[in-house]
Amino acid sequence: MNAEQKLIPPAIGEIWPGQGGIYAGVMPARNGQEAYHLILGDELGRFEWGPYGDESPATSLTDGQANTLALLERGAYPAAKAAAAHNAEGHTDFYLPAIAELYEAWMNIGYKDWYWLWSSSQRSAYDAFDVDFGDGIQGGGGKLGELRVRPVRRLPIQ
Repeated sequence: MNAEQKLIPPAIGEIWPGQGGIYAGVMPARNGQEAYHLILGDELGRFEWGPYGDESPATSLTDGQANTLALLERGAYPAAKAAAAHNAEGHTDFYLPAIAELYEAWMNIGYKDWYWLWSSSQRSAYDAFDVDFGDGIQGGGGKLGELRVRPVRRLPIQ
């Protein structure tokens, strides 16, 4: 894309043609990260989060991209692997969202019957954060439980 082209997002909750999913709004700047557009990919199915009892390096509440990379380096994390393997409209930069990204998407999009979705944010050696898209409740599901995975990708704001 050249400097003269500017991405113009659709309305929040609408498919963003050519970007691989639903536009979930702007993720505000936090913890040294710049604000960015958040795109929600398709639901990929139900997966375990990862090893029960394992203290993973995925501790960021705001940076799902960093969490996913850290989980992939460690190996046995099915939800992160599924998110990172997603390919939509030629985009291969999807990742498992951090809890703040998932909650921001819920706040912007509102009620959906997507039920419980995994985040990439570990809560403890035994649990990881999740969000119920039916009502916005955040929880801490057991890592061996299978919850839905909906990957995200980010686009810089120009």
